[in-house]
Amino acid sequence: MTAPGAGRAAEAVALAGVKHSVAIASGKGGVGKSTVSVNLAVALAETGMATGLLDADLYGPSIPIMTGVRRMPGHAGDRLIPLQAHGVHLMSLGFLMPEGSPVVWRGPMVSGAIQQFLREVEWGALDALIVDLPPGTGDAQLTLAQSIPLTGAVIVTTPQDVARQIASKALAMFQQLRVPILGILENMSGFTCPHCGTPAPIFKQGGGLRASEQLGVPFLGAVPLDPAVVQASDRGEPIVTAHPGSPVAEAYRDIARRLAEALTAAAGAGPRFRVDD
Repeated sequence: MTAPGAGRAAEAVALAGVKHSVAIASGKGGVGKSTVSVNLAVALAETGMATGLLDADLYGPSIPIMTGVRRMPGHAGDRLIPLQAHGVHLMSLGFLMPEGSPVVWRGPMVSGAIQQFLREVEWGALDALIVDLPPGTGDAQLTLAQSIPLTGAVIVTTPQDVARQIASKALAMFQQLRVPILGILENMSGFTCPHCGTPAPIFKQGGGLRASEQLGVPFLGAVPLDPAVVQASDRGEPIVTAHPGSPVAEAYRDIARRLAEALTAAAGAGPRFRVDD
C-alpha cells in the first residue's frame, strides 16, 4: 500500500463486487460507534450476508482490538487481502502499523488513505461493506461520500439531548452530500440491574426515537448498556458472539434485520451523485 497523499477525491465509482456500502457515523465521540460497527457487521454476517468491515477511523483504529486480530494482511500483487474474523472481512490501518503508533496526518493524507483502503483492497463479493467512520463531519466523511456510491448512512447516538443534537448535525451533513439516511441507532439505552432487575435510564431514554421522529428518518432500534460489552470487546470478542443470548446481542440482531431490509429497499434507488469540493 503506497503512502497516502494529497489530491482531490475521485468521482464516485462502485466497488467491484460490493452490493451495498454503509457508513456508520456519529457527530461526537464516546457514543460507542466502533462497537456498534463491529457487532452490526457480525450480526449481518449471521443472517447469511457476505459482510466486510472497513475501519476508517484512522486516528483511533480500534477494530483490531475489538475483533482480536493483530496480524498483517496478505497481498495479491499490489492489492491487500482483508483479514477475516467472526465471519467478517476486515481491514484497518491498525493492521498495518505497530501497536501504539500515533497517526499524525493532515486532512489530505486521511483522504488519500481512505481512498486507498477502498481501491487497493481486494474486498471480493460482498453483500454489505460497513465503514466505521471517525466522529464528526470532516475529511473522512466527505472523502467516503465522494469516492463510492454509498447506499446510505446509519447515525449512532446516545439518549441524552446533547448527543442527539450533535448527531442531527452528522445526519444533516450526509443529507447535504445526497447520501440516504438508513436510520438512527440509539446506543447505551438504559441499564438493567443484574441483581434486582430494575431498569435505570442512566443516559435518559428515547433520544434516538425522538430524533428520528423530528428528522423524519427511520429508527433502527436501541441497544441497552451492559458492562459485558466492554469486557468482551477487550478480549477481542463481539458481544453478538461472546454472549449470543444476551439482550444486547438480540438488540443487534433485530437492528441488523431492519438494516438488511433497508438495504434491500434501497437496491433500486440508483447510483449516488458525485459531490464536488
